[in-house]
Amino acid sequence: MEPTIKTGPVKTQAQIKAVSKKRFKYKSLLTYAAFVGPALLFFLVIQILPFLMGVYYSFTSWNGVSSVVEWVGLDNYKQIFTNDEAFFNSFMFTTKFMFAAVIISNLIGFGFALLLNAALKTRNILRTVFFIPNVIGGLLLGFIWQFIFVKGFASVGNMTDIAFFKMPWLGDEKTAFWGIVIVFAWQISGYMMVIYVAALQGVDSSLLEAARMDGASNWTLLTKIIIPLILPAFTICFFLTISMAFKIFDLNISLTGGGPFNSTQSVAINIYQEAFQNNRYGLGTAKSILFFVVVAIFTTFQVMLTKKKEVEA
Repeated sequence: MEPTIKTGPVKTQAQIKAVSKKRFKYKSLLTYAAFVGPALLFFLVIQILPFLMGVYYSFTSWNGVSSVVEWVGLDNYKQIFTNDEAFFNSFMFTTKFMFAAVIISNLIGFGFALLLNAALKTRNILRTVFFIPNVIGGLLLGFIWQFIFVKGFASVGNMTDIAFFKMPWLGDEKTAFWGIVIVFAWQISGYMMVIYVAALQGVDSSLLEAARMDGASNWTLLTKIIIPLILPAFTICFFLTISMAFKIFDLNISLTGGGPFNSTQSVAINIYQEAFQNNRYGLGTAKSILFFVVVAIFTTFQVMLTKKKEVEA
């Protein structure tokens, strides 16, 4: 009697494909986890976890040192809205600074981009020169310009007797405000220029030549063709400058320290002083949460508005 050989069920072609597909998905998942996993982990540990802890501490009266953390509920937020004029004044200064800095920085950056997008022999050198201020650290840049405003301008004013150089640039509320705006715009305009240059280089030159042949002026080319085509660059630059201007700290503290008489104190400096100098970490954290919400609202509104303009264009 011949022995019987037992064989397993024969897999069909569809089953083989299904197994291969499942293995491919598993390998792809491992690949994604290997590349994205570390970045996601660092993002959670460095960004999300501290943010959630900050939200918790904003409802406490913790001084930042003691191991005792007392829950006070909404008392910190009530104090901010009812009995914190300094925070309100710093917020008004920061908002005013933001509008001035965003407009001036983008005008200068866009102007540089238009200039350097032309056929200049020295455009590569000029791009480097205009971008260098963005590489210098904010604190160092602030101290350099503090010397320029206090010593340099005073010396030029004494030699030339020009009133512009003889003004108390960092000693008066109005001139100190514009001094900070000037330094911020000088630092950040080169960065905006790079974004605008990249956008301008993507504009089809044949389209511009056709418009010139039809008799379009340079102003018409700029307003009716170039700007509508590079609106995505404006969206990015406005978003970056709004967030940077709102969060200004290093330039502000190195140029004026918030003075004179706290007239140029930004929200970031006010939060820093509240948390680390007055040792009211819970109140300082509550201010930072409110500040985060305000910046998020401003930037979201700006992105929605400029995106709408992109669609209309």
